[in-house]
Amino acid sequence: MIPPLPETLPSLEGFSQGVWVKGDWHLHSRHSTDSSNNPEAKIIGFAERMGFDYLAITDHDVHVMGAVAHHTWADPEFRSDSVLLFYGAELTAARGHINILSCEPYDHQRIFDARDDRDWNLLRLKQELGVHMSANHPSTKNHYGYSFDLADSVEIWNGCVWPKNIPGVRIWDDMLKSGRMLGARGGSDSHHGVPDTPEQIVPLSVEASANYVGTPTTWIFARERSKPAILRALEQGRASVSSNPYNPRVELYADVDGDGVMEMMMGDNVHPTGRPVTFEVRLAGGGIPGANYGVRVIKNRDPFGSFVTDAESRTVRFTDTPGLGERNYYRVEIEGPQAPYPEVPNSMAQSQNMIALSNPLYFNYDPSF
Repeated sequence: MIPPLPETLPSLEGFSQGVWVKGDWHLHSRHSTDSSNNPEAKIIGFAERMGFDYLAITDHDVHVMGAVAHHTWADPEFRSDSVLLFYGAELTAARGHINILSCEPYDHQRIFDARDDRDWNLLRLKQELGVHMSANHPSTKNHYGYSFDLADSVEIWNGCVWPKNIPGVRIWDDMLKSGRMLGARGGSDSHHGVPDTPEQIVPLSVEASANYVGTPTTWIFARERSKPAILRALEQGRASVSSNPYNPRVELYADVDGDGVMEMMMGDNVHPTGRPVTFEVRLAGGGIPGANYGVRVIKNRDPFGSFVTDAESRTVRFTDTPGLGERNYYRVEIEGPQAPYPEVPNSMAQSQNMIALSNPLYFNYDPSF
């Protein structure tokens, strides 16, 4: 059942104290030995011109023997007056790759040295250092092979080529179905600077010509525009991912008590009342004017329904009744025409018709799990 859209959309009470920010959680500079044409000044300068709010340059620690503090972070180019720069690196180990993220410098050498330890030892170390561990590209050849109980978030959209991410999204769904509240993010995993001239594009691979800052873009709803608030919101799942920064941001809300006010947003977890819940999908900013976008709703890993946004309000509503004694989650995927990304034009075709996806709304989840 699709409730009719009101002439005036209700205000989102409870969500006014916050700010949406956009950025990229997975990037490689010249300090990764498999990178090219990508000094930090080029990455950060591009992000500044594009109006990004935050970045995480996560060079492979194995390339610098864990000493990222003396390479990536110590580089004089690692600075910005407008973009919030997280300290981090990509832990590159036999069991896969983890992005380590932090608001302040930390002792990455200790994590590098413990990369083959048992998960519970790594968990203690993570807690001691106060860092965020994000599971990278869980379905690739360098898949995340550690316990997901160790992860604070998971990368479900890696790079501009959407089809390669579908198995990773399935793994994420498996983790959500198992009862984990696991925030999802994107990351371009860009290793190479965008070509300086159009003539350079033709002979280059997709990785070198179509993948750069913001392919995809992760949107975060944080209490304030600060690194601690952004990292906390990522862990909470108050985020969505778009294939590029010119595409709309998807937002998912719910009215649990039927009063016409949306009390839940992505990442929230409540006990259901036994009454129908009205869910609302909103597309904000960007996109193709007048376009209708397809909305695919996923409930507990399975398709729940497919809808089409209203072209004017760019909104869809649907209802369902989460069971009182059941654990349920809902998330959405958006398909439609790609908005051009003129600065990285080759990325559009690689993303196909996948525009955006949301983090879930949770019902009856155990937040301690």
